[in-house]
Amino acid sequence: MNALLPTEIFKAYDIRGIVGKTLTVDIVRQIGHGLGSLAVERGQQAIAVGRDGRLSGPELSAALMEGIRLAGIDTIDVGCVPTPTVYFAAHELGCQSCVAVTGSHNPPDYNGLKMVIGGETLAGAAIQGIRQRVDGGALHHGAGQGSSADVRSAYLRRITADVTLARPMKIVIDCGNGVAGGIAPELFRSLGCELVELFCEVDGTFPNHHPDPSKPENLQDLIRALRTTDAEIGLAFDGDGDRLGVVTKDGEIIYPDRQLMLFAADVLRRCPGGQIIYDVKCTRRLAPWIREHGGEPLMWKTGHALVKAKLKETGAPLAGEMSGHVFFKERWYGFDDGLYAGARLLEILSRADDANAILKALPDSSSTPELNIGMQEGEPFALIDELQRHAHFEGAREIITIDGLRVEYADGFGLARPSNTTPVVVLRFEADNAAALERIQADFRRVFVTARPGLALPF
Repeated sequence: MNALLPTEIFKAYDIRGIVGKTLTVDIVRQIGHGLGSLAVERGQQAIAVGRDGRLSGPELSAALMEGIRLAGIDTIDVGCVPTPTVYFAAHELGCQSCVAVTGSHNPPDYNGLKMVIGGETLAGAAIQGIRQRVDGGALHHGAGQGSSADVRSAYLRRITADVTLARPMKIVIDCGNGVAGGIAPELFRSLGCELVELFCEVDGTFPNHHPDPSKPENLQDLIRALRTTDAEIGLAFDGDGDRLGVVTKDGEIIYPDRQLMLFAADVLRRCPGGQIIYDVKCTRRLAPWIREHGGEPLMWKTGHALVKAKLKETGAPLAGEMSGHVFFKERWYGFDDGLYAGARLLEILSRADDANAILKALPDSSSTPELNIGMQEGEPFALIDELQRHAHFEGAREIITIDGLRVEYADGFGLARPSNTTPVVVLRFEADNAAALERIQADFRRVFVTARPGLALPF
């Protein structure tokens, strides 16, 4: 009988752990067997498997495929490619199932699995079900076959056939030594861009900066390059290429909720009345913008798998998250793809002479970046549950509890939600001006100090 799998690696949207400790070759093989068994029960024949540029990728993806084949499911190795290219492989190869072996934007000693079976991105109970299946021995046995496929060229062709720039553009791309570096330069050149490349060599040790464009400190190299070259816009990608960061010529970070405004206005021209989904972390200026452009705004929970499920359920043409995941269903497949989102952004901006002016004209507010309160495993959920039930917020107009606590005031909002990936409370604040922002933060400070005296607050 196998030892029980470590529960802490089974997250809300993926499996993620520390290589050699909570995520070993043997553990990944067992997970593969469990995943293959689920695929058998869902009538699948094959699973495409790709990996990001982490040093542990080759041995972990090999172990995963070995485990999948033990269940009698075939594997198709698509190699070292961005996560969205793995998702694309499930469509292109007709297997409808795939796994990306990726630690996303986590430190180099992490790795993990993002899983799609029969077109469904696994999340929540489905991910826990794999652990329970392996622990309980509810496994199928067979002899699946292994093969490999190169979908990189088809992926590039599919994007370049879909996206057309109205004029050539000179751009800076920063891949942060993540796996996007192996494909992004070719993609953007084939769209007619002149490139300044930063850190496009795939290196799983991430020697230059962390590949997470949601953090301003990771965009400083991009900002410098825009200042010192004649490029007009900067694009940054995370470790596995499914998220996009955007910086203007004058160094302003255009956060994903403002990117989504531009995408929504464009998509709604072709899909009038369409629903646009966004997560609880996004600006309060997004909903009125969507309505003004003839769409229907829908706020939803944070998490790429949860947003994809909602996209499927509603038939919405577009969704986006504050973290940088953007999901185009119109003209694309509905999965999050930082490279494709970057291409669509350039398509819109190329229609104007001044890309900077278009981006800077988007509605903006005084806001904080994402702030985190570090706690022990399990504590964030307990705290937010307690606040949902007992906390009183001064002057609140509406309290939204679909994902944590989003407290709407007349002149801004505050958000506190438990992260589903790490033991932190995620916070974000936005207001019409600096004074209102401080007042809202003070209201949240009071509530947190009352509930947990001594908690170290980052605001």
